[in-house]
Amino acid sequence: MAFSNLGILAPGTPAAPELLQAGTTWTLLAPLPCYGRCKGLGLATEAAAGRQLTVTGADPAGAGRLRVRLVEDGYPSWIDPAQLLGRALASRPRPHRFLTAAAIRARLASVLAFAEAARQRPNRYLWGGSLGPDYDCSGFTQAAFAQAGIWIPRDAYQQELFCQPVAVRPGSYGLLQPGDLIFFGRPSRCTHVGLHLGQGRYLHSSGREHGHNGLAINSLDRHHQDPISRHYRQELRGAGRVQRCHDGTTLA
Repeated sequence: MAFSNLGILAPGTPAAPELLQAGTTWTLLAPLPCYGRCKGLGLATEAAAGRQLTVTGADPAGAGRLRVRLVEDGYPSWIDPAQLLGRALASRPRPHRFLTAAAIRARLASVLAFAEAARQRPNRYLWGGSLGPDYDCSGFTQAAFAQAGIWIPRDAYQQELFCQPVAVRPGSYGLLQPGDLIFFGRPSRCTHVGLHLGQGRYLHSSGREHGHNGLAINSLDRHHQDPISRHYRQELRGAGRVQRCHDGTTLA
């Protein structure tokens, strides 16, 4: 039977259309694209094999997608249920793993090593990309921390709110440490994030219009006058340090 005598879907039950009900949680056996809307091809993020999602509702517009929440970071999105069939097993949500600031600091070498390895692979900018080799800016920073067992929020503006602020200005970055996040955008909203490598240099996945169409290094130092570094210095909002792990709550 799919359901236990307590009415809970038995762990390990393969996904089937009639079982994808609100409140059920599934562990992915294969990567899954997650969309930003109930219709269309706009990618919101990508969920790796091993991640969990909870179904939160059906599509009110009748397009057939399911509304879900990714367990590890609380990220809401839409999925095509057919892509779960044969690729997900019923599960109970895993407890969140919390690390101290010191434990996170000890793992930053892994974060930075992952980032450099990603830069060395052929890649391009992909809106919603978080699995690689193609990333968007915040998908890249989330992936770098996640592979070290540190979950941070998915989007750049969420990451900015999540981090402990660190003072920074163009040409003045002495308080930054390798592994800090640097935030860019408009006065009203953070729209871009990079990973600080040291000495004001940061690695980020940027698009075509004002960037590299992929992963590359730029600088906060005023001596670096390449057009991309200049552009992002003009949009610098601040910086932050990851001091905690995400608890899985959905962020606004």
